[in-house]
Amino acid sequence: MGEFSGLGKILLIAGLVLAGVGLLFVVGGKIPWVGRLPGDFCFKGKNFTFYFPLTTSILISVILSIIFYLFFRK
Repeated sequence: MGEFSGLGKILLIAGLVLAGVGLLFVVGGKIPWVGRLPGDFCFKGKNFTFYFPLTTSILISVILSIIFYLFFRK
């Protein structure tokens, strides 16, 4: 039974991550600063728009790193 406890943890974490991503999609448009931070690049050409949210990506990465550190430290 011990071999399934690791699988259970992985499934639980994957479910929480999917729920978090789903929540982000639902309320993401209502958070005004996400995607509009200094360092988020947006280039508009005549026929295209290129958008690269560099600062937002770094901020989300730091927040997730802190959360995972707090949950998985021993």
